[in-house]
Amino acid sequence: MKYVALVSVIALLAIIGCKTQPAVDIEAEVEEINTLLADYVKSVETENMETYANLIVHDTTMMNFGAFGKPVLGWEALIKVMEGQNGLLSDTKITVSGLRIYVSADGKIAWARCLWTLKAKMAENPVELPIRCTWVLEKREAGWVIVHFHKSLPAG
Repeated sequence: MKYVALVSVIALLAIIGCKTQPAVDIEAEVEEINTLLADYVKSVETENMETYANLIVHDTTMMNFGAFGKPVLGWEALIKVMEGQNGLLSDTKITVSGLRIYVSADGKIAWARCLWTLKAKMAENPVELPIRCTWVLEKREAGWVIVHFHKSLPAG
């Protein structure tokens, strides 16, 4: 009888001590991220730095990789790179293919990958680049933000 009472008390404490987390609606989170990434593409195409700034964390230790050049460390460096890109390119159009978005079971971290075909003009010369893209996103109080991205060109 003592053992039954002891096991019952332990089981009750375990049940009370467990915090039940609400189930994450992965499909809704994926849709939210899909919208964010579409806004990201649109902000690059239209050179809308205000929208761009709202999508990416402003962290001094954040490191991103563009398709060219050195790693971009921190928000201030990223803005300079984007302003430079905006000065070089015009009529930018990005076609996205193969987008896949993955969300962690707890709904706090996500990652995405896709391919871009970036078409633009550089000094009136047409440019077309196949770009491989990956993003890492974090769910914060205000919603999803990009905390890291990596873009690269296929080798060869």
